[in-house]
Amino acid sequence: MSRDGVGIDLETSLGYLLKEASSALRVAMEEVLRPLGMSVTHYSCLELLAQRPGLSNSELARGAFVTRQTMNVLLQNLEREGYVTRPAKPPAGKALPTRLTPRGRRSLEQASAAVRSVETRMLAGMTETEQSAAFGILQSMILSLKKGDPAADGDAAPR
Repeated sequence: MSRDGVGIDLETSLGYLLKEASSALRVAMEEVLRPLGMSVTHYSCLELLAQRPGLSNSELARGAFVTRQTMNVLLQNLEREGYVTRPAKPPAGKALPTRLTPRGRRSLEQASAAVRSVETRMLAGMTETEQSAAFGILQSMILSLKKGDPAADGDAAPR
């Protein structure tokens, strides 16, 4: 309980602390990506495509934690700037599978190095054992929250 008996105590709330950590991580990532002409969402999209070529707009949106509309605008910009390609017509159904171009791969290499430096900085005060434990704990929290969530059943965001 909070000090006034209403709500939660932000100083002891694990959820609030996780949100603060997420926000700090995003700010740090934006700082290293901005000089490369990228946002976190731009980087996330390129990283997802490198690891899972041919993802659809919907799959990319879920993986980058944005709406389909936001991802559609981003993909149009990335295609116009030469980072990705999409076929003019879908090979099957409605989905337009997206792929990285050589320019997109080169840009991703720089961005990945910058993001790794942020993660290294974030984990600098932890031993390998602590890092491994934190990873397991966070995965467990995610699974616990998704259990019983109809939106998450069989529709988890790609990692």
